[in-house]
Amino acid sequence: MITGAAGGIGRATAERFAAEGARVVGVDLRQHEVGALALSADLTDEAAVAELYGRIRSELGRIDVLFNNAGISPTDDASVLDTSLEAWERVQAANLRSVFLCCKHGIPHLLEGAGGSVINTASFVAVLGAATSQISYTASKGGVLALSRELGVEFARRGVRVNALCPGPVDTPLLRELYAKDPEQAARRLVHVPMGRFGRAEEIAAAALFLASDDSSFMTAQALLVDGGIAGAYTTPL
Repeated sequence: MITGAAGGIGRATAERFAAEGARVVGVDLRQHEVGALALSADLTDEAAVAELYGRIRSELGRIDVLFNNAGISPTDDASVLDTSLEAWERVQAANLRSVFLCCKHGIPHLLEGAGGSVINTASFVAVLGAATSQISYTASKGGVLALSRELGVEFARRGVRVNALCPGPVDTPLLRELYAKDPEQAARRLVHVPMGRFGRAEEIAAAALFLASDDSSFMTAQALLVDGGIAGAYTTPL
C-alpha cells in the first residue's frame, strides 16, 4: 500500500513496484487511478484508515508492504515566529498523525501474515536543520523518524521491519509549486546540495524498493538518507 500515490514520489514508487510485479494499492486524498486498486481516503481520520485496510484485505487477501508517504508542505508553514497554530496543526495531522494511524491499523495486517516491511517517508530535515525554515514540517518529519525507530525496535523479532526514508529536496510538483513562488528560496536550498541538483522521484522510488525488498532484510529502525550528500556535507562547493 502506497499513500500519497497520486503524484511525485508516491506515483513513481507505485510505477516501480508494479514493474517489479507487486500488486499496488494506491491511496490518496485526491481521486486518482494509480495502482491495481486505487482508493481515496482521508488518512487523518482513524475510522477511514481502519476501513481502508479492511477493504484492502478483503479484496487482495494480504498486505506485505506499507509505504506511508503522504504529506504536505504548505507555504504558510515557515518560521516559528510567523507560523499560525492552525498551520502547525494542519501539517502535523497530514504528516505525522497519518503515519501513526497507518502504522497502528496497518501493522496488525502484516503480523497476521508472514511479516513485512513498513517504510515511512521522513526527510533529511529530520536529522539536520533546514536552510529554509518550515517549522511544522521539520518537526513532523522528526516525529516520523522517531516513530519509525521505535516501531522498528518493537517489531524486530516479529517479522515486521520499519524504516524511515529520508529524501533530500526532490523535483516533484509540490516542490516546483513551492519554489516557483520563491525562486530565491529554491536557489538557497540548492546551493546546499553537494550534487548540485534536486533528486528525481524515480531515485527515491528505487530506495523505497530496496527497503521493501528482502535485499534490506537485516535493516530495521534505520533512517535511509537519499539526499544528494546534504547530511554529509560540512561545506558545499558553489
